[in-house]
Amino acid sequence: MWQFWLIASGIFFIVEIITIGFLIFWLAIGALITMIVSFFTDNLIIQTAVFVISSTILIFATKPFVSKFAKSENPTKTNVDALDGKTGIVTKKIDSINGTGQVKIDGETWSAIGENEINIEEGTQIIVKDIKGVKAVVAPKN
Repeated sequence: MWQFWLIASGIFFIVEIITIGFLIFWLAIGALITMIVSFFTDNLIIQTAVFVISSTILIFATKPFVSKFAKSENPTKTNVDALDGKTGIVTKKIDSINGTGQVKIDGETWSAIGENEINIEEGTQIIVKDIKGVKAVVAPKN
């Protein structure tokens, strides 16, 4: 019966490689523990109980440890969130009344509106305060 637990462990390890949850890994370890137990007993009920209990204990005992390392205190900002605080330059006058204006931020051109509905002249350096829909909310850089 030890061959079954070895194959099950291998399958669990392969599935863990494919997924990103870091949960199935503990089922693979539980299957290896059960494989060792199968050398001492042929009772399938005992082996199944060892597999379920050891896998459950491993999952719950290591969850706080894994979550401590998996969570990042300062997650890396991506996409639109990465624009907050970036600086750029006004390429087309920002007119809050007409809702027109463009800025260039990191080589990308964005439609822009002035923070607190202010107008900003072309060539002015700006800082991104927020993103609303597809428009960057900007203020002059001091």
